[in-house]
Amino acid sequence: MTEQPRRRPGKQAKPYRRPQKDPVRILAFEALRAVDERDAYANLVLPPLLRKAREAAEAKGGSFDARDAALATELVYGTLRRQGTYDAVIAACVDRPLREVDPPVLDVLSLGAHQLLGTRIPTHAAVSATVELARVVLGDGRAKFVNAVLRKIAADDLDGWLERVAPPYDEDAEDHLAVVHSHPRWVVSALWDALGGGRAGIEDLLEADNERPEVTLVARPGRSTAEELLGAAGEESALPGRWSPYAVRLAEGGEPGAIGPVREGRAGVQDEGSQLVAIALANAPLEGRDERWLDGCAGPGGKAALLGALAAERGAALLASEKQPHRARLVARALDGNPGPYQVIAADGTRPPWRPGSFDRVLMDVPCSGLGALRRRPEARWRRRPDDMDGFAPLQRALLREALSAVRVGGVVGYATCSPHLAETRVVVDDILTGRGGADPVAAELIDARPLMPGVPALGDGPDVQLWPHLHGTDAMYLALLRRTG
Repeated sequence: MTEQPRRRPGKQAKPYRRPQKDPVRILAFEALRAVDERDAYANLVLPPLLRKAREAAEAKGGSFDARDAALATELVYGTLRRQGTYDAVIAACVDRPLREVDPPVLDVLSLGAHQLLGTRIPTHAAVSATVELARVVLGDGRAKFVNAVLRKIAADDLDGWLERVAPPYDEDAEDHLAVVHSHPRWVVSALWDALGGGRAGIEDLLEADNERPEVTLVARPGRSTAEELLGAAGEESALPGRWSPYAVRLAEGGEPGAIGPVREGRAGVQDEGSQLVAIALANAPLEGRDERWLDGCAGPGGKAALLGALAAERGAALLASEKQPHRARLVARALDGNPGPYQVIAADGTRPPWRPGSFDRVLMDVPCSGLGALRRRPEARWRRRPDDMDGFAPLQRALLREALSAVRVGGVVGYATCSPHLAETRVVVDDILTGRGGADPVAAELIDARPLMPGVPALGDGPDVQLWPHLHGTDAMYLALLRRTG
């Protein structure tokens, strides 16, 4: 007969306690897993997850209110933005390379690190809530590992950890900035090259990339006004735009869909930098007629809707072209109700169906790395690689060349990207104008775009324009205006 182990007098085994399911943190974990496993974008994943959480809470007689949604959003975006920094901290607290830590475990640890180092959540609450999450999604065994690592992280604050895990600036400036400001080293290098200047400017830019951007609305001319948008949003919830006469900035937590003109399609959500690009092209000086406009890469439709409204005010017609049919449908939805003539087609801008010289104004907002919108899509910084630039380069040059072919002599092309990377901006324009790379040079000249953005400071030496999050509060949009000369 096997002898049973004896218990010490008075020592009772703890009864098993089921983990508590926290819908906010479970939602945040599910969003991070979608970003990691499916290369999803947080801004597309979060809305249906938030809606699902609200519906589930209501079905049980509970609630998932605006504060819950705000916390879930902060946990997801904050964790993604600071992923590089948190990886460095976690790596210092585990006894194996991070690549050997299961991705779901690493996501839970990153959520915990953000609560400990990037929010005002009390230490005890951050640790206990994250361990409970680990018990639910990982099991009790791995939850113990999570608990041990989080207690090590909780031993210091963010500044203390940065002193330990970031190399000194004087020894390796780019690596220091990469760890402190949570950007891949190659992105730090590319942004610094584009920005120029010393340490202060690049640190301001990298920090701006880690801030939550404002939601900016656009009043579509002839259908709405900025004054109407301000009134519909309420004085306490909205501010006028900084630079665009059609822009309104929503206060934190504002819901665009609840505003009448947005709900009715007479206004939309559009970054102010994107608005400035469309306005500058519309106001660029022309020689001769001004009747036919083209948006050659129109999806998902924000610039096309503004251009269509501006064209309508002058009696001009807009052709909006988008290669992907599903994105072309988004463009059609954005333009629905435009007061002037327009047409939306699904077509490849590198093999266009229109005749050369057909248009007076052409916008070509080309596909790019998206490094100018890292505030809105923080996960993009971790997905992009330096050799991605080689993949975009031929397409960007082909689209600009076709845009210059599409415009008549004396007409104007706007070449735009949501990236400040020199390989996607000035290098592309210079190559097309000079014929570098083997192709014949195009007969065109640069127009100074700076006077077409009146009141906007720090636009550089021109003639092209680069906007910046830390200087202008916009995405890092680039614009070069070219007039066809022959």
